[in-house]
Amino acid sequence: MKKREVQASVKDERLVKKRRDQMIKGAVTLFKQKGFHRTTTREIARASGFSIGTLYEYIRTKEDVLYLVCDSIYDEVRDRLQENLDTNQGTLESLKVGIANYFKVMDDLQDEVLVMYQEVKSLTKDALPYVLKKEIEMVGMFEDVIQRCVENGELDLDEKHVKIIAHDIFVQGQMWGFRRWALQKLYTLEEYTELQTELLFKGIKGSEMKLGTGGTK
Repeated sequence: MKKREVQASVKDERLVKKRRDQMIKGAVTLFKQKGFHRTTTREIARASGFSIGTLYEYIRTKEDVLYLVCDSIYDEVRDRLQENLDTNQGTLESLKVGIANYFKVMDDLQDEVLVMYQEVKSLTKDALPYVLKKEIEMVGMFEDVIQRCVENGELDLDEKHVKIIAHDIFVQGQMWGFRRWALQKLYTLEEYTELQTELLFKGIKGSEMKLGTGGTK
Protein backbone atom coordinates (compact mmCIF):
# COMPACT_ATOMS: atom_id res chain seq x y z
CA MET A 1 0.00 0.00 0.00
CA LYS A 2 1.42 3.35 -1.07
CA LYS A 3 2.27 6.10 1.39
CA ARG A 4 -0.37 8.83 1.40
CA GLU A 5 1.00 12.03 -0.10
CA VAL A 6 0.59 15.21 1.93
CA GLN A 7 0.97 18.15 -0.41
CA ALA A 8 3.12 21.17 0.41
CA SER A 9 3.63 24.38 -1.56
CA VAL A 10 7.24 24.59 -0.31
CA LYS A 11 9.65 22.63 -2.53
CA ASP A 12 12.68 22.47 -0.20
CA GLU A 13 12.41 18.91 1.19
CA ARG A 14 14.71 19.61 4.14
CA LEU A 15 12.62 22.60 5.17
CA VAL A 16 9.41 20.61 4.72
CA LYS A 17 10.76 17.89 7.03
CA LYS A 18 11.93 20.45 9.62
CA ARG A 19 8.59 22.29 9.70
CA ARG A 20 6.57 19.10 9.78
CA ASP A 21 8.66 17.74 12.64
CA GLN A 22 7.88 20.93 14.57
CA MET A 23 4.23 20.55 13.65
CA ILE A 24 4.10 16.92 14.82
CA LYS A 25 5.70 17.77 18.17
CA GLY A 26 3.27 20.63 18.78
CA ALA A 27 0.26 18.62 17.65
CA VAL A 28 1.05 15.66 19.93
CA THR A 29 1.06 17.98 22.96
CA LEU A 30 -2.24 19.54 21.96
CA PHE A 31 -3.94 16.27 21.02
CA LYS A 32 -2.95 14.86 24.39
CA GLN A 33 -4.46 17.85 26.21
CA LYS A 34 -7.56 18.51 24.11
CA GLY A 35 -8.00 15.74 21.57
CA PHE A 36 -7.87 16.05 17.80
CA HIS A 37 -11.35 17.45 17.20
CA ARG A 38 -11.10 20.22 19.82
CA THR A 39 -7.68 21.36 18.61
CA THR A 40 -7.60 24.07 15.93
CA THR A 41 -5.03 24.50 13.18
CA ARG A 42 -4.25 27.94 14.60
CA GLU A 43 -3.34 26.32 17.92
CA ILE A 44 -1.19 23.76 16.11
CA ALA A 45 0.62 26.57 14.27
CA ARG A 46 1.22 28.47 17.52
CA ALA A 47 2.51 25.34 19.28
CA SER A 48 4.77 24.67 16.31
CA GLY A 49 6.32 28.12 16.48
CA PHE A 50 5.01 29.68 13.27
CA SER A 51 1.96 31.42 11.82
CA ILE A 52 -1.23 29.84 10.49
CA GLY A 53 -0.20 31.00 7.02
CA THR A 54 3.11 29.18 7.30
CA LEU A 55 1.32 26.06 8.55
CA TYR A 56 -0.74 25.87 5.37
CA GLU A 57 2.40 25.97 3.25
CA TYR A 58 3.19 22.47 4.56
CA ILE A 59 -0.25 20.84 4.86
CA ARG A 60 -3.72 21.31 3.40
CA THR A 61 -6.04 20.16 6.21
CA LYS A 62 -6.01 19.39 9.92
CA GLU A 63 -6.46 15.72 8.96
CA ASP A 64 -3.08 15.97 7.21
CA VAL A 65 -1.52 16.84 10.56
CA LEU A 66 -3.11 13.82 12.24
CA TYR A 67 -1.85 11.57 9.47
CA LEU A 68 1.69 12.97 9.81
CA VAL A 69 1.54 12.46 13.58
CA CYS A 70 0.44 8.81 13.31
CA ASP A 71 2.84 8.05 10.47
CA SER A 72 5.77 9.59 12.35
CA ILE A 73 5.05 7.74 15.59
CA TYR A 74 4.76 4.39 13.83
CA ASP A 75 8.01 5.06 11.98
CA GLU A 76 9.86 5.90 15.18
CA VAL A 77 8.59 2.78 16.96
CA ARG A 78 9.46 0.61 13.93
CA ASP A 79 12.94 2.10 13.53
CA ARG A 80 13.81 1.64 17.18
CA LEU A 81 12.37 -1.85 17.16
CA GLN A 82 14.49 -2.76 14.13
CA GLU A 83 17.61 -1.45 15.88
CA ASN A 84 17.10 -3.62 18.95
CA LEU A 85 15.31 -6.73 17.70
CA ASP A 86 17.63 -9.51 16.54
CA THR A 87 15.70 -11.60 14.04
CA ASN A 88 18.67 -13.83 13.20
CA GLN A 89 19.76 -15.57 16.42
CA GLY A 90 16.57 -17.53 17.03
CA THR A 91 17.18 -18.05 20.74
CA LEU A 92 14.88 -17.57 23.73
CA GLU A 93 17.40 -15.13 25.16
CA SER A 94 17.27 -12.96 22.03
CA LEU A 95 13.47 -13.02 22.24
CA LYS A 96 13.59 -11.90 25.88
CA VAL A 97 15.99 -9.08 25.03
CA GLY A 98 13.77 -8.04 22.13
CA ILE A 99 10.71 -7.89 24.38
CA ALA A 100 12.56 -5.80 26.98
CA ASN A 101 13.79 -3.38 24.34
CA TYR A 102 10.31 -3.05 22.82
CA PHE A 103 8.75 -2.35 26.22
CA LYS A 104 11.43 0.34 26.74
CA VAL A 105 10.44 1.97 23.44
CA MET A 106 6.80 1.92 24.54
CA ASP A 107 7.81 3.56 27.81
CA ASP A 108 9.81 6.29 26.06
CA LEU A 109 7.00 7.02 23.59
CA GLN A 110 3.97 6.34 25.76
CA ASP A 111 2.46 9.81 25.31
CA GLU A 112 2.81 9.64 21.54
CA VAL A 113 1.44 6.10 21.31
CA LEU A 114 -1.51 6.95 23.57
CA VAL A 115 -2.40 9.98 21.44
CA MET A 116 -2.10 7.96 18.25
CA TYR A 117 -4.50 5.24 19.40
CA GLN A 118 -6.96 7.75 20.80
CA GLU A 119 -7.14 9.64 17.52
CA VAL A 120 -6.48 7.01 14.83
CA LYS A 121 -10.23 6.63 14.32
CA SER A 122 -10.27 10.19 12.95
CA LEU A 123 -7.92 9.40 10.07
CA THR A 124 -9.36 9.63 6.58
CA LYS A 125 -10.42 6.39 4.90
CA ASP A 126 -7.47 6.47 2.52
CA ALA A 127 -4.96 7.01 5.36
CA LEU A 128 -6.16 4.51 7.97
CA PRO A 129 -5.27 1.24 6.15
CA TYR A 130 -1.76 2.49 5.35
CA VAL A 131 -1.06 3.46 8.97
CA LEU A 132 -2.48 0.25 10.45
CA LYS A 133 -0.50 -1.85 7.98
CA LYS A 134 2.64 -0.52 9.68
CA GLU A 135 1.54 -2.05 12.96
CA ILE A 136 0.99 -5.44 11.36
CA GLU A 137 4.51 -5.21 9.91
CA MET A 138 5.93 -4.57 13.39
CA VAL A 139 4.03 -7.54 14.82
CA GLY A 140 5.60 -9.47 11.96
CA MET A 141 9.06 -8.67 13.32
CA PHE A 142 8.23 -10.58 16.50
CA GLU A 143 6.73 -13.38 14.42
CA ASP A 144 10.11 -13.66 12.64
CA VAL A 145 12.00 -13.91 15.94
CA ILE A 146 9.63 -16.55 17.32
CA GLN A 147 9.69 -18.50 14.06
CA ARG A 148 13.49 -18.53 14.13
CA CYS A 149 13.28 -20.01 17.65
CA VAL A 150 11.01 -22.71 16.26
CA GLU A 151 13.41 -23.44 13.39
CA ASN A 152 16.32 -23.69 15.84
CA GLY A 153 14.45 -26.11 18.07
CA GLU A 154 14.16 -23.62 20.93
CA LEU A 155 10.37 -23.67 20.71
CA ASP A 156 7.78 -26.16 19.47
CA LEU A 157 4.89 -24.10 18.12
CA ASP A 158 2.62 -24.10 15.10
CA GLU A 159 1.94 -21.06 12.92
CA LYS A 160 -1.21 -19.98 14.76
CA HIS A 161 0.60 -19.98 18.10
CA VAL A 162 3.53 -18.03 16.64
CA LYS A 163 1.16 -15.33 15.38
CA ILE A 164 -0.91 -15.00 18.56
CA ILE A 165 2.22 -14.82 20.74
CA ALA A 166 3.61 -12.02 18.54
CA HIS A 167 0.35 -10.08 18.94
CA ASP A 168 0.37 -10.72 22.71
CA ILE A 169 3.85 -9.22 23.01
CA PHE A 170 2.85 -6.17 21.00
CA VAL A 171 -0.27 -5.51 23.09
CA GLN A 172 1.58 -6.04 26.39
CA GLY A 173 4.01 -3.31 25.39
CA GLN A 174 1.19 -0.92 24.53
CA MET A 175 -0.62 -1.75 27.78
CA TRP A 176 2.21 -0.23 29.80
CA GLY A 177 1.16 3.18 28.44
CA PHE A 178 -2.58 2.58 28.04
CA ARG A 179 -3.03 1.50 31.68
CA ARG A 180 -0.22 3.51 33.18
CA TRP A 181 -2.66 5.13 35.65
CA ALA A 182 -2.76 1.73 37.39
CA LEU A 183 0.28 -0.28 36.33
CA GLN A 184 2.92 2.37 36.93
CA LYS A 185 1.75 2.76 40.52
CA LEU A 186 2.38 -0.94 41.09
CA TYR A 187 5.52 -1.76 39.10
CA THR A 188 8.69 -0.31 37.70
CA LEU A 189 9.21 -0.87 33.99
CA GLU A 190 11.77 -3.56 34.82
CA GLU A 191 9.33 -5.37 37.14
CA TYR A 192 6.53 -5.15 34.58
CA THR A 193 8.82 -6.51 31.86
CA GLU A 194 10.01 -9.38 34.02
CA LEU A 195 6.50 -10.38 35.08
CA GLN A 196 5.02 -10.20 31.58
CA THR A 197 7.92 -12.14 30.10
CA GLU A 198 7.62 -14.80 32.80
CA LEU A 199 3.89 -15.20 32.15
CA LEU A 200 4.44 -15.23 28.40
CA PHE A 201 7.03 -17.99 28.55
CA LYS A 202 4.88 -20.06 30.91
CA GLY A 203 2.08 -19.73 28.37
CA ILE A 204 4.42 -20.79 25.57
CA LYS A 205 5.48 -23.87 27.52
CA GLY A 206 1.82 -24.71 28.04
CA SER A 207 1.20 -24.39 24.30
CA GLU A 208 4.13 -26.69 23.58
CA MET A 209 2.75 -29.32 25.93
CA LYS A 210 -0.65 -29.13 24.26
CA LEU A 211 0.87 -29.51 20.81
CA GLY A 212 2.90 -32.46 22.01
CA THR A 213 -0.15 -34.31 23.34
CA GLY A 214 -2.57 -34.29 20.48
CA GLY A 215 -2.69 -30.69 19.27
CA THR A 216 -2.70 -29.99 15.54
CA LYS A 217 0.49 -28.62 14.04
